[in-house]
Amino acid sequence: MAANRGLPEPAPAQFFARRAAYAWFVVGTVCIGAFVGQVDASIVQLAMPSFEDAFDAPLDAVSWVAVAYVLAFAAVLPAFARLAEIGGRKTLYLCGFALFGLFSALCGLAPSLPLLIAFRVLQGIGGSMLGANSVVILVAAAGPARRGKALGIMAAAQAVGLSLGPALGGVLLATLGWRSIFWVTVPFALIGAALGWLIVPKTTSFAKDRRFDALGATLLIPALVALLMTIAEWRAWGPSAPLIVCAAAGPILLGLFIWREGKAPAPLIDLRLFQSAAFSAGCVGVLVSYAMLYGMFFAMSFALIRGYDDPSFAAGLRLTVIPVALGLVAPFGGAFADKRPRLVMAAGMAVCLASALALPPLLTGTPESLIGVMAALAAYGVGLGLYIAPNNSATIGAAPADKSGVAGGLLNLLRVFGAGVGVASASTALGWGLHAATGAGARTTHAPEAALLSAVGGVLAMLAGFGAIGAAAALVRGEPKQAAGKPEPAPVAAPIRRGA
Repeated sequence: MAANRGLPEPAPAQFFARRAAYAWFVVGTVCIGAFVGQVDASIVQLAMPSFEDAFDAPLDAVSWVAVAYVLAFAAVLPAFARLAEIGGRKTLYLCGFALFGLFSALCGLAPSLPLLIAFRVLQGIGGSMLGANSVVILVAAAGPARRGKALGIMAAAQAVGLSLGPALGGVLLATLGWRSIFWVTVPFALIGAALGWLIVPKTTSFAKDRRFDALGATLLIPALVALLMTIAEWRAWGPSAPLIVCAAAGPILLGLFIWREGKAPAPLIDLRLFQSAAFSAGCVGVLVSYAMLYGMFFAMSFALIRGYDDPSFAAGLRLTVIPVALGLVAPFGGAFADKRPRLVMAAGMAVCLASALALPPLLTGTPESLIGVMAALAAYGVGLGLYIAPNNSATIGAAPADKSGVAGGLLNLLRVFGAGVGVASASTALGWGLHAATGAGARTTHAPEAALLSAVGGVLAMLAGFGAIGAAAALVRGEPKQAAGKPEPAPVAAPIRRGA
């Protein structure tokens, strides 16, 4: 009877449902979304200089091709997670694949930058439908005994996607142009939607309390928009009325959202989680670590393509060293952190900080300096690998056992929003640096190589500051105590996640 309370959902095909390996068919289907989400994230970062050329637009404008997606994803994620509990997961999951594929194709057809950004917003909404449901569908299908293995497979799919993205993007940008980087994800979305229809099981359990906090959702969405608008447009707008409005509206709306969630009978986010200092510090760590990852992708794309005159393919291969190093080190970082997570996380951030500070002197624009640049980027990936997985695991470990799923969803939101903060702040810092060095507008197209690389150095200093914040968050959190019988930190234990 419970299954009839939600949205209409197609039953899985008996050909798959009757197989002994049915659970792994579900895991494989979910991994398609995980893979394509990471490919999309890393390809778009590499394409930023191409967008600047194609639309003759300044940095703060082209950065919204990346920021718009993650902003839309994060802003509506809590709402979709709650709607899935009320109405069912499979229908929303299938709609997510369909919307992601449709608007990926339309992004590739966009005739102007404003339309491209608008399509990225709608694509982000589709991605959020996937992100709100993927882990829950996977964990329910695998069951407690196979949950860890299933999440490990999903993490591997995400790591492969993030590592493959820059190289694949480089090939596509060099041969077919920027439109192809959006079209390449469409076949995966179509395959994911078809397999999801045939394989993903119908929803069988729903929330007992079916109320939806519409006021909370109405407050959260403009709050996140205003906050990111402030970061992304700080340099471009200057001390103007729009900037003042956004800078004031963001904290006010966020404060009203927090007030609302504390009183709502069925809140979108359980604020009681933040009563734990370890959990709160871990949330800060999630946000800054993903800001550091995507901020570095953004800055070094311009450094390699503009400063070193690298072809897109070569730049993509060089950027691949970051996710490869991250993915290789993350499992060991998680193992080393079982007993002393603070020490491992602080060491990881120290490596990131040192790498970010070591890079500016190496950015000379000469081929000989690329060996040092690559070594510093690899070290940066190693540092993130030592931090992200232990931080995610320890943060979930600080939440009550019955709230681990809710905590995982919140960290997912912060991770995606952190990526947006990284791109927006890197764009602003790069624009400031270019203006200081050249006195001209924030465009890299005709900037002297030395001025551009100097501006990138300013972005790297900012990322080092993020690293200091991440290290401080690791040191002040305290050592979490695992409760007896607590389930493993399933929702965000993966070293690399994007939510699709």
